[in-house]
Amino acid sequence: MTPNVTVVGSINMDLVTSTEQVPNQGETVLGYDFATYPGGKGANQAVSASRLGAKTNMIGAVGKDAFGQELSETLRENGVVTENVKPVTDTPSGTATIILSNGDNRIIVNPGANHSVTPDYIKSCAEVLRSSDVVLMQLEIPLETVEKAAKLAKEGGATVILNPAPIQALPESLLQWVDIITPNESEAETLFNQSHQSNLEDKLIITKGSEGVFFYEDGKERLIPAYRVDPVDTTGAGDAFNGALAFKLSEGSTKQEAISYANAVAALSVLKSGAQTGLPTQAEVQVFLEHQGEQT
Repeated sequence: MTPNVTVVGSINMDLVTSTEQVPNQGETVLGYDFATYPGGKGANQAVSASRLGAKTNMIGAVGKDAFGQELSETLRENGVVTENVKPVTDTPSGTATIILSNGDNRIIVNPGANHSVTPDYIKSCAEVLRSSDVVLMQLEIPLETVEKAAKLAKEGGATVILNPAPIQALPESLLQWVDIITPNESEAETLFNQSHQSNLEDKLIITKGSEGVFFYEDGKERLIPAYRVDPVDTTGAGDAFNGALAFKLSEGSTKQEAISYANAVAALSVLKSGAQTGLPTQAEVQVFLEHQGEQT
């Protein structure tokens, strides 16, 4: 059967400015390019899983504006089921303002319609959550919504993945429903600095960019190396990883197999501009693994 993944999270339009120099406070600098790209951590992860072959449902919200129409249509064009993406009239679609400079990025997110994804709305999506193999979430929607979705997903037997970005304190009432947590290095440090997070190790998969991915198995730390590539745009690499991880786990892969595959997907994703533009298909990943994958 086709793997069934549901993503609960943000849907944004990315407004991307490229510049040679990031401005300091009070400073104006010149950019050399500007583009808009469909994004949002939730939408990016849904497109990633869908392009790789999962039946992917998206639960989220957009504004009843031009951005919202384009964002919804882009999801559908990528095979994502959007029956649970609601257009709201009282707030604009979410946006992310991204500054690209020398292959790195700085991002400001305006949640907009994403804050309309409430626990009550999640209740109306209970059947989708309970029938999923894997449910993947982030923290660009209200925390109480994430907790409600995680609980409903676990009631149906789904594997629940939480990508804790942007980082914030995670209550035990949420963590009890989460199977896997996927922070980057700085987010992991914040989690470990919270005294009540000491029992998290076996749930953690920590992405560390070019260093690779660390995870814990039976209390022991393990490393899966990254792939060597020359990045064009690192925006969305973590989302590519998370969508691929969800896809492989929904297929029944082991944690190590899923992480190794997700590493390849993340490596391919940084070779093009735009968080969703660079997300690879299953066939592209296969070619990369067979002929181009050189791990450090």
